[in-house]
Formats: sequence, structure tokens, C-alpha cells
Amino acid sequence: MPIKNTDAERVRNVSFFRNADDATFDTAMNGAFLQRFPANTTLLMEGDSVDFLYILLEGSVELGAGWKSKDTTLAILRPVSTFILAAVVLESDALMSAVTLERSEILMVPGDSLRRGMKENAVFGFAVSEELAGCYRGLVRSIKNHKLRDSTERLANYLLTQRARQGGQDEIVLPHEKRVLAALLGMTPENLSRAFSKLSDKGVSVDGARVAFSNVTVLERLARPSPLIDNHYAQDRNTLGKAYTERQQGVLDQS
Repeated sequence: MPIKNTDAERVRNVSFFRNADDATFDTAMNGAFLQRFPANTTLLMEGDSVDFLYILLEGSVELGAGWKSKDTTLAILRPVSTFILAAVVLESDALMSAVTLERSEILMVPGDSLRRGMKENAVFGFAVSEELAGCYRGLVRSIKNHKLRDSTERLANYLLTQRARQGGQDEIVLPHEKRVLAALLGMTPENLSRAFSKLSDKGVSVDGARVAFSNVTVLERLARPSPLIDNHYAQDRNTLGKAYTERQQGVLDQS
């Protein structure tokens, strides 16, 4: 489906397109087209060759991976966000699978066009490198979160992140089903339930997807959020990484 002007304007919200001049934007978007996918559509699998950059305009996409009999969720993406950017730049195979969680609109940008725009315009190429740097920093934060904290601490910081993003209220709605949340936090569903139970004496109560806080100070004392791990607690100077990870909700919710 051809790109409408309204869709093009939405793509302009992606950081590396935002300041591109019209000629560079047209070069990078040459051959791009809009696709609509129903829920539970597999967009690509680990190991697939990557010919397109995916830009999610509507819906949500789960990025995951598997090994032997194990599968995990790595990120849940919301609009407007890109994925498989590194594989496109490097002309490499996908390291993650991608599946739509609901009806989604995705703009497919040919990798050749994006790389041509990067080569022809150094400013645009640098903007893409900034996006990739934001991805890298988000990944480092996520690795630190998983390796330096136990499961209860990871859950506590995730809840504080969501509380900050949902306006700082004393009740939030979990954006993911608990199976997905457990995978995002590197737990089994059973471990997630135990972690929620451990937080009950910290003022956390759960009713389905709703989570209420009666003593945020006590929860923060346990979580000990850090600007070097948690993006919602980030210092102002880290605005680029913060902007990226706020778009890439999922594993990077902890960035």
C-alpha cells in the first residue's frame, strides 16, 4: 500500500528521520510501503535475512527469541518505533523473532534505501548512529538490571517505572499480561507470583492487571532505583537514551 502524507508525517517522529532534509527523507523512503497485519502474525524469525526496516505505526509487536525448548520475550514495541535497525545497517540476519500482538500497521522501508540515505548524507548517517547508540545503552541498562538485581528488585523497579509513566498515581494498570511480564523480567510466571507476594509487605497489592501502592517510600527503599540502570530515574543529560527507551517499551522499560 502506498504511503500517505499522514503516514509520512508520523514516520518523521522517529528520531533519525526527524531532522532529515526532504531529499534525504525521499531517498531513505524510496520503495517503502505500508502493510496491515492481523494479531499473531509472525513478521520474521530468528536467522531470517533482513531486507526491510520495520516502523510500527499502529498496534504492538512482541520481539522474542528461543533456544532448545525455551522461549522468551525480549521487548514489546508500541508506536512509533523501529525494529531490526542494526540488522538492516549491517545487512545481517535477524537475532530476534517478531510477532504482532494485535492488529498492526507497519511501514516497510527497504534496507537498500535506508543505507543509501546514510551514505549520501553524513548528518542523516550520524542520526541513525545516535539511534543505534540509544539501543546499545538501553541494552546495557537491561543487562545490568538482570545481572545485578534479584527477581523481586527487578519487579519493584519495573513497577516504579510504570508508575512514573502513568502519571505517578497510586494505582497503575500493567501494560502486558503476566506471562509476557514474567519473560520481560527474566522470570517464570511462578517466580513472578512469588515476587508479587514478597512485595505485599511493601505496600503493593494486585488485582488482575491493576497494581496499587500504599507505601511508595518503602517500595523505593527496596528497589533503590539508579540513574545508571533505570531510565525513568535518568538524569537530564541522558535525554537521547531516555527518549529511545520510552518508545521501546519492554525489556527497555527497565532502561
